[in-house]
Amino acid sequence: MMRIPRTSAVLPRASVLRPSTSVLRPRSYASASASTSPGASTPSPASVVTTLPNKIRVATEDIPGHFHAVGVYVDAGSRFESARTSGVSHLLDRLAFKSTDKHTDAEMTTLIGSLGSQVTCSSSRETIMYQSTVFPQSLPLALELISGTIRHPLMLPEEILAQKDAASYEIREIWAKPEMILPEIFHTVAFQGNTLGMPLLCPESQLPSLGEEEIRGFMRDWYRPERMVVAGVGMPHDQLVQLAQDYFGDIPASVSPSKASSASTSASTSTLHSSNPIQPSGSKSFATVSSVPGQGAGTSDYAELKDAKAVYTGGQHFFEKPDEEFVHLHIGFEGLGIHDPDIYALATLQTLLGGGGSFSAGGPGKGMYTRLYTKVLNQYHAVDYCAGFHHCYADSGLFGIAAAVYPQFAGRIVDVIASQLHALTGEMPGGIDQREFVRAKNMLKSTLVMALESRLTAVEDLGRQVQIHGHKVPVEEMCEKIDALTMQDLYRTANRVLRPATSSSRLNYGYGSGKATIVAHGPNLRALGDVKRTLRDRWGLGL
Repeated sequence: MMRIPRTSAVLPRASVLRPSTSVLRPRSYASASASTSPGASTPSPASVVTTLPNKIRVATEDIPGHFHAVGVYVDAGSRFESARTSGVSHLLDRLAFKSTDKHTDAEMTTLIGSLGSQVTCSSSRETIMYQSTVFPQSLPLALELISGTIRHPLMLPEEILAQKDAASYEIREIWAKPEMILPEIFHTVAFQGNTLGMPLLCPESQLPSLGEEEIRGFMRDWYRPERMVVAGVGMPHDQLVQLAQDYFGDIPASVSPSKASSASTSASTSTLHSSNPIQPSGSKSFATVSSVPGQGAGTSDYAELKDAKAVYTGGQHFFEKPDEEFVHLHIGFEGLGIHDPDIYALATLQTLLGGGGSFSAGGPGKGMYTRLYTKVLNQYHAVDYCAGFHHCYADSGLFGIAAAVYPQFAGRIVDVIASQLHALTGEMPGGIDQREFVRAKNMLKSTLVMALESRLTAVEDLGRQVQIHGHKVPVEEMCEKIDALTMQDLYRTANRVLRPATSSSRLNYGYGSGKATIVAHGPNLRALGDVKRTLRDRWGLGL
């Protein structure tokens, strides 16, 4: 299951802090509770991280319940692909839980059914995750199945062919739905030819070029033990450590060719953290698209791609579709990386914008009082959809507004969107008032806390946070930072993102262009006018 970007606030999901029981720490493993993790400013006795000898990290959180959740999280995904391997993550997602060296495809299906639970694989730009919710007695079997599909897949020719056919159908279906494909296109335009701009959806023209050799080569490059986290919720920590050792402990520890040039980097997190003084503390180094054409299938991209960072380019792309009912327009700017201290302010701004579809505003607490409902959807009946979006990644992000309008309104929607972004940048008539500011903070906090009622969300949160931060950030700490925000924090953050020329604080290493990203799809696109000039000259947005 691919993770197509959605127009939602994105923060590192946090779990509710719970008192922990005594922790058993197996000898020969490096273990640390969140309360002793370097960089953790708030104690979190509920989560514990153990590093196996081969550098795989095992993290658990002691949340009582009738069933467990377990997952394996790999630092892989579309941003680690080159032009040669583009689309491999999509196929890996589809090939999960097929034939292995121990079980046929039919046997895997039967065993998964016997668990009576969910077993899933999903790929995104920054991670590929294998997850399951199981009853306690089925935990060893679940981890065995996950281990088999990661370490010993057969990738039979007929399986690859069947999944390529299924992927081709899926690609055509998604491309036929503007609301699904435009966020994906938006990324490729915003980060042209690099990292986060590599397509999450396999290009259909690439399918004939991808086979077992390319898929296994990608796994050899990126499925390294130091890039993997085994996370669990509900089980004793020592039990998951032992199971991780049984199923993953014999993977040989890898030696990176660049280790000598990164001597100051911690050995246990050598692929996750950088000692570069201009890089935000604890942030990650990532791959970019290969600039070397014509590489053979057996070539490794790892050495070339592992250290590059996302470079925001901005740009615009228009798809004239005369037969479409609506004009779809996405306008956005480079957002903040996950380690930026203003990330909570930016997430609050997105929550404050809110919005959605004109068909139903829901009830109180579901967005009916957000700005894009009260100022746009309830005022302009030719607007069918309008919502803020915020995509947050390790070293960059995207922030903006997406809308769908009837063609006769196309000439006005650019100014409508721009006015709502402009209103975030300072005190003005029709700007943010204290009541909606407090409401947005409360909505963001409740979203963070209530999402963790799902055990799958809780285990994903734990695994991804250990990948990104090396430890778990408690939800109390996140809520405290949200509570501490002032209106001036929101204004400052909005200007950093929307008016980079006026800000002294560079975004994400200062690599970005500062330009707007504009993607439009539908009929009568000429009516939009020169969108970039309107944003820049009339509203002072972007460069």
